[in-house]
Amino acid sequence: MERSSFLQVALDAIHASDDIIMKYYTGDVSVETKADMSPVTIADKEAESAIQHVLSSAFPDHGFLGEETGTTNEESEYTWVIDPIDGTKNFIRHIPLFGTQLALVKGDEVILGVSSMPAIGELLYAEKGNGAYLNGKKMDVSDMSTLQESMICFGGFSHFDKIGAVPSLTNLLLSTGRQRGIGDCYMYHLLATGRTDIVVEGSIRFWDIAAAVCIVAEAGGRVSELDGTPVTRESKTCLATNGHVHDDVSRFFI
Repeated sequence: MERSSFLQVALDAIHASDDIIMKYYTGDVSVETKADMSPVTIADKEAESAIQHVLSSAFPDHGFLGEETGTTNEESEYTWVIDPIDGTKNFIRHIPLFGTQLALVKGDEVILGVSSMPAIGELLYAEKGNGAYLNGKKMDVSDMSTLQESMICFGGFSHFDKIGAVPSLTNLLLSTGRQRGIGDCYMYHLLATGRTDIVVEGSIRFWDIAAAVCIVAEAGGRVSELDGTPVTRESKTCLATNGHVHDDVSRFFI
């Protein structure tokens, strides 16, 4: 795959953040609590700052939407969406299933996504029209075509309870062949590489899934809200599949 300047710089930014994150992961890190009661660490803050520095040096006119730093240069045609550590709670407890999420949005369309999970050595990336790659090797979603033979991964169960979707989720889980509560970005790694078939989340922010929107699509899958409506910057739920079973899954939440 020939890399655009956007992707090359994005990967440079990710490598810089990986170094910071793993330095703290293998040592001690203090934890603060944000206004929404979610945790944040110095690793989150330093990683997001490093990513922004690399990107803004190369693309000074681009905007940013970062989990820790908010929005800058909103009028720009291009916006970089950053989640420095997706799975901070895992990171804090030394569970290696966490990763940095970086996406590039042009207008309202996600045109690039990078998801790096440095503790397990997985770097997944995609650009619109060029396919999805794991550690440099092209990846595709699975070809499972029925719920009965599909594996599903789901995020926090309590999030579905808060939106009144536990009955729908339960019925869906019972209709699938294998169920695993994994959460965070690792689910999308599994999906884009054909290792699982369905991902559902009951509470997300755009920076949680922006990279996955491009990566999953370029691997041959589909991403939407739980009820099948398109993902936007305001979306609060997510359904991602190999494409073959997408409509069958979304019907449970309509």
